[in-house]
Amino acid sequence: MKKYMKALGIGSLLLFAAACGNGEEQSSGDNSTSGGSSDGESAAQQEESHDLRLAHNLGEDHPVHKGLVDFKERVEEKSDGNMTVKIFPNGTLGSENEVLEQVQNGGIDMTKVSAGALENFASEYAVFSLPYVFEDEDHFFESMESDAVQELYEGTEEEGFIGVTYYDSGARSFYTQDTPIEHPDDLKGMKIRVMNSETQIDMVETMGGSPTPMPYGDIYTGLQQGVIDGAESNPTALTTGNHGEVAKAFSYDQHTRIPDIAVMSADTWNTLSENQQEIIKTSAEESTETQKEIWSEAVEEAKTEAKEMGVEFYEVDKEPFREAVEPMIEDYREDEAIADLLDEFESLR
Repeated sequence: MKKYMKALGIGSLLLFAAACGNGEEQSSGDNSTSGGSSDGESAAQQEESHDLRLAHNLGEDHPVHKGLVDFKERVEEKSDGNMTVKIFPNGTLGSENEVLEQVQNGGIDMTKVSAGALENFASEYAVFSLPYVFEDEDHFFESMESDAVQELYEGTEEEGFIGVTYYDSGARSFYTQDTPIEHPDDLKGMKIRVMNSETQIDMVETMGGSPTPMPYGDIYTGLQQGVIDGAESNPTALTTGNHGEVAKAFSYDQHTRIPDIAVMSADTWNTLSENQQEIIKTSAEESTETQKEIWSEAVEEAKTEAKEMGVEFYEVDKEPFREAVEPMIEDYREDEAIADLLDEFESLR
C-alpha cells in the first residue's frame, strides 16, 4: 500500500514512505494535479468560457426556433453558465447559404439550416431531399438517429462544420393558389417554388413541373402576384408564413421529409473541451425530442387554422408520384455515399 504527502517547504519536497507488512519499502507517487477544482467550484466553471452565436432564418414562433431555445437553455444549465448561446432568428445575419459560409470560416458558431441547403456544401446531404426516401414518420426518426447519419454529421469537418442534431420539419407537399395536385400530370406547366437545391429542382422537373428557386420570404408575394403557381412545404407554412391567405389547395402527396440540421463551426467545436462537446451533443439531442412534440402540436394547430382561412386539404394516391421519381433516385445512386445512405435507410424500413 502506498501513502504519500506532498508538502512545499523552502523549495524541497519531503517524501514519506510507509512500510508494508512484508517490510519492503514502497515508492510513493504524486497524484495531485495543477489546476484542480477548488471547493464549491464545478468542473464546468474551471473550463474556458464560450459565448456562442447561433443564427437562422425562421421566425420566433416557429417550432424549430423553439427547439433551438430549448437547446440554448440546456447548454447554459449543464455548463453552469460557462457556455452561453445567443440566437439570431429571422435571417438577421443573412440567408441560409450566407450564414453557412460564416459558420465555415468561424464568423458564426452555429446555425440551423435545411438539409437541402447543406447539399450545396456537402453532396451527401442530398439524400434527405430525395423524394419518398422515408416510408413514414417513424421510419424517418429511426433513420435520422442511425449510426450512418451520425457518421455523416462528423464527416464534414474538412468542409468547416459538423452536424450536431436534426429537427423535424415535417412532410412536404404541394400547395397552389386553387388547383389541387392529385397526380404528377397536374404539375405540367406549373411554376413551383423550390428551395435553392439541385435535388428539389430535379424532383419537380421529373414530375413535369417548372421549378422556380426563390427565398422562403418571397413565396407569399410570388403566389399573390402570380410569379409562381404554387410551392411545396409542410402545413405550418400556411399559417406561420401566411401562405394560406393566397394558396387555397394543399395536396397531401408528402414527397419529402427534409430535416433541419443544426451545425457547428469546426473551428468552434475544436476549441471546446471534451466535457463541453458532450454538453453540446447531449443538449442538442434532448432538444430534438422536445422539438418533436412541439412540431406535432404545431402541425395540428396549423391545419385547423388553415381550414379557417379557407384552405382545402386533399388526400392523394402517392403511388403515381413514387413511380414518377424512380429514375431520379437511380441517377442519384451513382454517388456512392448517397447510395450507401439509401441502402442503410432501406434496411430500417
